Amino acid sequence: MIQEIREQPAALQATLQNEASNVQALADRVRQRNVDFAVIVARGSSDNAAKILKYLLEIMAGLPVALAAPSVVTLYKGRLDLSNALVIGISQSGQAPDVTEYLSVARAGGALTASITNDPSSPLAKAAESHLALHCGPELSVAATKTYTCTLALAFLLAKALSNDGAEAALIPDLAAKTLLLEPVIQPLVERYRYMRECAVLARGINLGTADEVALKLMETTYSPAKPFSIADFMHGPFALIEDAYPCLLLAPNGAALQSMVDGAAKLKSGGAELIVAAANKDILSLARSPIPIDFQVDESLSPIVYAIIGQLFAYYLAVSRDLNPDQPRGLTKVTKTN
Repeated sequence: MIQEIREQPAALQATLQNEASNVQALADRVRQRNVDFAVIVARGSSDNAAKILKYLLEIMAGLPVALAAPSVVTLYKGRLDLSNALVIGISQSGQAPDVTEYLSVARAGGALTASITNDPSSPLAKAAESHLALHCGPELSVAATKTYTCTLALAFLLAKALSNDGAEAALIPDLAAKTLLLEPVIQPLVERYRYMRECAVLARGINLGTADEVALKLMETTYSPAKPFSIADFMHGPFALIEDAYPCLLLAPNGAALQSMVDGAAKLKSGGAELIVAAANKDILSLARSPIPIDFQVDESLSPIVYAIIGQLFAYYLAVSRDLNPDQPRGLTKVTKTN
């Protein structure tokens, strides 16, 4: 896992270089087909990436996006009118039967279909009209790392191709490399949380999917129940969880969502929560018991890649501190197939 975490700058560079023309071709097809909306179908980490792609397509390109419930098609045989839709299937292995079936049904019904996988010969890649490849090489860790961030890179590239707006994609590999320099900060910090029973992972907006992904990484590698929330939702019923020293990991990049994160962090601290905060903003870092300062600029639209890597490092070193092997999480295999 740690080897593949460290391979991310190179994997991101290869993915961006090799897929830019394919992403542009897909964007051209979307315009030619007068697509009205998009549907994204995925499971696990890929579904967390799908949530971020939804935000990027809606914010940058103005394209409404729905996240699919695969069982509507696979179990209930629902008939959906997707004839004016772009339907995107995401699976790092391309082996997910329910994602592939959903995409196949959508294509037969007239949808424009695309897939994102790390295996161009996989069933999902073959089921789609357009395939966007993750140029990651083999990913052996059960916990997805480089395939996840490369999916995010393609998500940003597609949103940018449909909008001609936003940050420069060429910045992504360097942002990943700079994030890896936080490893000496994160490794000793996690020792304090070696015996935590559970925690909350909080973000907002574009990084809501990042909170889901970081929580997933913590659960699959450290076995601690990690509860992901939008900080706006957490201020409602879930705030009752807060007791003295309850750990809350906050992902708070600069941007539109920052002020609500600062306000939420202040309320959490006043309620007794112990805050672990990854941020560049000094106001929110000052509230943290365990700050993870980010000393470089990152556009909010690219921040999910930075914060995913921070979460990967946190989960990896917490697992190691517990004498667990994050490469062999109990009960899990690299490819999970659901129908």
